[in-house]
Amino acid sequence: MPGIRPLDIAMISTPWFELPPAGYGGIESMCAELVDGLVELGHRVTVIGVGHNGTRGRFVATYETPQGDRLGSAGPEVVHAARAARTLAALRPDIIHDHSTAGPLQARLRRAPTVVTAHGPVTGVTGDYYRALGDTVHLVALSRAQQAQAPDIRWSGQVHNAVRTADYPYRQHKGRYALFLGRLAAEKGVHLAMDAARQADMPIVVAGACNDPAERPYVDAEIVPRLGEDTRWIGEADHATKLDLLAHARCLVFPICWEEPFGMVMVEAMACGTPVVALRRGSVPEIVDDGVTGFICDRPGQLPAALRCVDRLSPRACRERVRQRFDTLNMACAYQALYHLVAGHRTEPATAASGRRLHH
Repeated sequence: MPGIRPLDIAMISTPWFELPPAGYGGIESMCAELVDGLVELGHRVTVIGVGHNGTRGRFVATYETPQGDRLGSAGPEVVHAARAARTLAALRPDIIHDHSTAGPLQARLRRAPTVVTAHGPVTGVTGDYYRALGDTVHLVALSRAQQAQAPDIRWSGQVHNAVRTADYPYRQHKGRYALFLGRLAAEKGVHLAMDAARQADMPIVVAGACNDPAERPYVDAEIVPRLGEDTRWIGEADHATKLDLLAHARCLVFPICWEEPFGMVMVEAMACGTPVVALRRGSVPEIVDDGVTGFICDRPGQLPAALRCVDRLSPRACRERVRQRFDTLNMACAYQALYHLVAGHRTEPATAASGRRLHH
């Protein structure tokens, strides 16, 4: 690319799952997509992760085995950060992009600037953490909605997550069922999806795992009693099953009950030509074009009527929306501009900082 200086980038993933993950792992999926997009743009990327490498970058493992079975415990995080620091000492990157939790604590001591993507909530303790990091890191939001949740945090930019559209199977003709795909947690609104589908006389498939013991009471009280011939729970879907479900579904139901920073499953559904019926929370209005790629409802009571209307929407329009706005190269170009800005190489700075689409 004329005028774009290739960068040496150190990409630090989490200690939990491989890149890309075999199943659950939203951060790891995004990280893998970004690595491949940056390599495609001509940058040199060293990935610091766990397990085996499924990306196009050079790879250094901090753990031979992913630590997903210890998810939530502090041990793997601090060991991962310590081992990553040792690897960084042997590298001379222009930019360090750190997706771990503990790693950014070392940013002040690093020779290269540290970019951090805020993958989760920016309220409560997590928000306090980002405020405490202050100007030692360059914090990137996933959506305008996430930034609005904490406008006092020092933000350096906003970049939407993305997928490689061509990797998602497009299907023009859909099945009869609605789909819920995600964690079986109260804030995901699984019970609302089930109720809405039943009221709309539309079968629904619920695909998701209950791995967190804290979520088991919700599953037992709100999901299990709603199961029936028209409402199936198939457990966690592996990657191949997920793609098949998304491609054949009549629509994805996304009745989110919290200000989720970025709902990647909406992008994945639309990449398959599948429209989305969602509640107006978090990043939903930034992802779904109401009346074009889905329907956005203000109240749960509006969901059944929206489900009855999904056949009016064009699968091709859903796919095109993702290709234009949420494809991997869009994300990689936006981060590329932000990296150059942070490193002092002022190539196309304004577009990355604002989160607008960059053309390549």
